Amino acid sequence: MSENVLKRFFHPEYLVKKENRLGELPGGKQAYQNVLRIALPSVAEMVFVSLIGSIDMMMVGNTLGAGAINSTGLPTQPRMLMLCLFFALNVGITAIVARRKGQQRPEEANNTLRNAMMIVVGMVAILGSLALIFAEPLLKLAGGKVDTPEDLKIFNDAVTYFRIMTYALPVDALAMCICAAQRGAGNTKITMRVRILSNLVNVFFNYCLIGGNLGFPALGVEGAAWASFIGLSVGFLLALGTVLAGGKHKGYLHLSIHDKWRFEKDTMKAISKVSGNAAIEQLGVRFGFFVYAKILFSLGTDQYAANQVCMQLLNLTFTFGDGLGVAGTALVGQNLGARRWDLSMLYGKICQRYAVIVSIVIGSLIVLFRYPLAGLYIGADTQNADVVIRFAAETMLVLAAIQPFQISSVVMSGSLRGAGDNLYVAAVATVCVSVVRPIMAYIAVNVLHQGLTVTWIFGLSEIVLRFLFFYPRFASGKWKDKKV
Repeated sequence: MSENVLKRFFHPEYLVKKENRLGELPGGKQAYQNVLRIALPSVAEMVFVSLIGSIDMMMVGNTLGAGAINSTGLPTQPRMLMLCLFFALNVGITAIVARRKGQQRPEEANNTLRNAMMIVVGMVAILGSLALIFAEPLLKLAGGKVDTPEDLKIFNDAVTYFRIMTYALPVDALAMCICAAQRGAGNTKITMRVRILSNLVNVFFNYCLIGGNLGFPALGVEGAAWASFIGLSVGFLLALGTVLAGGKHKGYLHLSIHDKWRFEKDTMKAISKVSGNAAIEQLGVRFGFFVYAKILFSLGTDQYAANQVCMQLLNLTFTFGDGLGVAGTALVGQNLGARRWDLSMLYGKICQRYAVIVSIVIGSLIVLFRYPLAGLYIGADTQNADVVIRFAAETMLVLAAIQPFQISSVVMSGSLRGAGDNLYVAAVATVCVSVVRPIMAYIAVNVLHQGLTVTWIFGLSEIVLRFLFFYPRFASGKWKDKKV
């Protein structure tokens, strides 16, 4: 009986109804291997990058304490707010390149990359300038305080960190653009190598510049920012190297100064259609995260530091879904381009099945090792370390419980994006993150006067709603006739 239930849940013949099949389906082993071929490098890349972010915080927290964690944490949402339009553009790039590859139109895929890079340059000039000018008001709006000497130090360090990261915006945004196109083409191994190498450079310079090692000055929070700047710069050079046209090594995506570097009407129309909807989603989501983070910052230094620890782990678990979601975007888009929407349905559901397995494993590990995990992020001899660890460990139970919904919702949204159903994804995500999450957090903190753990229960309840909207939408197949 249990064997039959598992077969119905996992085997391809049960994932696509007979009346919806347009041809022969791959066998179970082949179908799951096809997903892994794209998903594994992408998952490895994103998990590694997230681990580096965690190591970044560990180095700061163990060397400098909870205050420094807050200095690097406070600029996170303002910076993400600045990057959200680039994230939206990248969603469009991945989906369009995937569709063009399925349609066997490589020149239009390359034209999409060139047009997107030109858009990035213009966006960087505008957003980067605004971020540098309004750094202090933006961080105060995010919850930064200057009431006490401790608050003032945290705030000033946060401003320095934010400005240095803004200087890195050009190389960061262009590297993300190139990597997004490579993912659409299915070249996830390329982006994995780029991101891993650039982040290893980041870790090395963290070691050198935060505490002052190997003859480098001890710059503290500022050193962490400069280490990120150097790592992002290396990442851009590596990403650019993957698309520079060159002899027999010329890849599917390639750039040359001799290409036609001008905006193409049809290409821009496709980018604006997909990325425009994603931009609505990103702006709404980032606004919601911004307000949510501000509410949590009001809980005080110790609880906010614990929140940052849990957010690092949340981001880490998110990357498993994001990596599987990239596979969903690429495979759904490529098979729609090849006019096999039944295979798009199959591969989207297989990605979600992998998500269920991964979420159970991750949730179990978090429950078992929550106290040691929390202890990694802050030095035991720093002020109030035991309090921060206790708050973080309690909140990790919420994080563990939400895993099946979180990872599955990320995978399903990626598959819907690959199908071009971005407006639906944008509407659901915007309402859930920018409306439901802040309201629930506000009720927990300001009405019920609860602490971090209850606030996470209330705030993250919207993740369940996202899954309940995304999965039925994908399973319905309403996206099969979307044009990109």
